[in-house]
Amino acid sequence: MAASPTVENYLKAILQAQTAGDTPALVPMGQLAAALGVTPGTATTMVKTLAESGLVRYEPYVGVRLTKAGEKLAALVLRRHRLIELFLVNVMGMSWAEVHDEAEHLEHAVSDRLIELMDEMLGRPSADPHGDPIPDADGTVTRPEYDTLMTCPLHEPVTIRRVTDQDSEFLRFVERHDLKPGQRVSVEERDAAADSVRLRGRGRREITIGARAASKVLVQAIGVVCLWIASAVGASAQTPPVEEPFDITDNSFLVEEAFNQEPGTFQNIVNWMHQDGDWFLTFTQEWPVTGVRHQVSYTIPFSSMGGAEGLGDTLVNYRLQLLEEGPGRPAFSPRLSAIVPTARTDRSTGLQFNLPFSKQRDDLYFHWNGGMTWTHRSNRPNLVVPQLAGSAIYRAAPMLHVMLESVLTFDQQEVVRDGRRATERDRTFVLAPGVRGGWNLAADTQIIIGAAVPISWTAGSSSAGILAYFSYEAPFKK
Repeated sequence: MAASPTVENYLKAILQAQTAGDTPALVPMGQLAAALGVTPGTATTMVKTLAESGLVRYEPYVGVRLTKAGEKLAALVLRRHRLIELFLVNVMGMSWAEVHDEAEHLEHAVSDRLIELMDEMLGRPSADPHGDPIPDADGTVTRPEYDTLMTCPLHEPVTIRRVTDQDSEFLRFVERHDLKPGQRVSVEERDAAADSVRLRGRGRREITIGARAASKVLVQAIGVVCLWIASAVGASAQTPPVEEPFDITDNSFLVEEAFNQEPGTFQNIVNWMHQDGDWFLTFTQEWPVTGVRHQVSYTIPFSSMGGAEGLGDTLVNYRLQLLEEGPGRPAFSPRLSAIVPTARTDRSTGLQFNLPFSKQRDDLYFHWNGGMTWTHRSNRPNLVVPQLAGSAIYRAAPMLHVMLESVLTFDQQEVVRDGRRATERDRTFVLAPGVRGGWNLAADTQIIIGAAVPISWTAGSSSAGILAYFSYEAPFKK
């Protein structure tokens, strides 16, 4: 029989019920009907049709179970569903709390060719945004055994691997409490009388959740992860180790990081630098647009150079999260900025673009950029300034990072030769060792401070300065 959307939904629901830990050999018809939102009579009629097609084994008054043919077809439906969810989150910038319903519709419409292209683009992922395993192209599903926050050892770090409840409100609850897959926590106490679990999360922040919620969060002990990595190295050199996410990202001083703001959160950044008797200050505010994929921001500069103080030209920025970081793939978020003439004197217009990449390796984060600034000035030569930058950030502690940033700028300056305006180019190299740290005031509120010593070399001379950094990140909606 043709695999209609209704058939696929039934097969998928039976497979999910079969793989639940407490389900008997045959899935009761009442349980299947409840999962699909139909009456038991309607479910029984459909199951009989599936049995005639050889996709299920049905025992009246007992239940139903998939045959091998039915299991393969159901697994391929799950594959489409979970790859679509991951694509919607990583590429389209949708929230992980809203993609389930969209994938329910799209899983029946997309072709196998499109699913294969999605799989390739996403780096052959093994799990969807919620941690659910993604079947391979043959319908084979690898189902690792995990504990829950109710069964894992006390006072030992565990990595969250999967969230079993797809309800959007529960997923938002999980996100607010930093319990998404990939986060590390430890269970400090289980209070049977209060029916609650006390956790310690990132930045050593304490979290208390209900026992029912804790039973829906699947975890893996860190020691088990290390053992798995050691054995996997011999089995497949292409399988990268699981990285513990950094608690501080998108807070570099001179080198742009390839991360847009999370939905519902905006960031305020102040950078101040003093060097050679002059000072420079910038204020930047970043806002996500509908999701993580699109971000707009502005940067307002102030400076005091040679005794003249004032406002500089403003940058209005758009950044696209073209790639999110994944196995063997860096994050990439190209930025395009318009230069708006807001300076009191020497105003100019122009464009700036930058191509930032970011990739984590254990306790190190590497960032590298390439870009250019084009400045248009009336009745004066236009200026084109290319720039390359790179940095390495070491996680000394969850909320304390040691940084080394470098920037190479090919400056173009206006000069007057024989009474005529011209330009000449110099190279400036900046090396800035620094440090940053901060506090998580709430699940979605963070303060970061930092300092660095930028050392500049240009035209055969060098100089050193000081740099101070402050960032406040907070929600603009709940």
